[in-house]
Amino acid sequence: MHSPVDSPPHATGPGIALRVAAALVLPTALLIVLVALSWDPLMALDGDIARTTHRWAVDDPDLTQAFRILTDWVWDPWTMRALVTVAVLWLALHHGAWWLALWLAATCLLGTLLQQGLKAAIGRERPVWSDPVDSAHFAAFPSGHAMTATVVCGLLLWLLHLYGAGRVLWRTALAVSVVSVVGVGLTRVWLGVHWSSDVLGGWLLGALAVALAVASYSRFRGAGELR
Repeated sequence: MHSPVDSPPHATGPGIALRVAAALVLPTALLIVLVALSWDPLMALDGDIARTTHRWAVDDPDLTQAFRILTDWVWDPWTMRALVTVAVLWLALHHGAWWLALWLAATCLLGTLLQQGLKAAIGRERPVWSDPVDSAHFAAFPSGHAMTATVVCGLLLWLLHLYGAGRVLWRTALAVSVVSVVGVGLTRVWLGVHWSSDVLGGWLLGALAVALAVASYSRFRGAGELR
């Protein structure tokens, strides 16, 4: 049976990806600066949101437990990395697209290094509660869960488009990706382990990383070298 993603890669240019990246650079850089400088209005907004959502989390333990399962298992960064591993093996073994497989793995690795580098450089403290509903380690900004989900889902959607996925598969993957990226961010704030701007930063950085990666691949490899 013909697979919905067995067709040859579609030719893509860097134009759209570059425009998306250009649109994301300023808000991403601005948010990083504001967080690094602990800009009072942003800190106050983060605090108001965190206190409200934490109160809700404490008052609704069943929903909080469901969110813990989602964020710790379904949308965990290691789950996302497992999806990338499957995609890398599919590209390399099923399609013989070794360069594309290597590029995908390297892009996700670089995204993780960027995330960890920013965490170390900014060193933002996580929310602290007298009655926590969950715990997390290392610095807060950017949210690793949010950034990893954005990078992985964005790249996998691009791969589906590149290989001509059918309409049903594409729409299903898009819906799952949107729910996953938005959902993991909301759960991190609900569980009180991230400020809202941490999650926003993860989304912006992840989207920017995907746009730059797609643009660079399209520019330097070209449609004729995808395999």
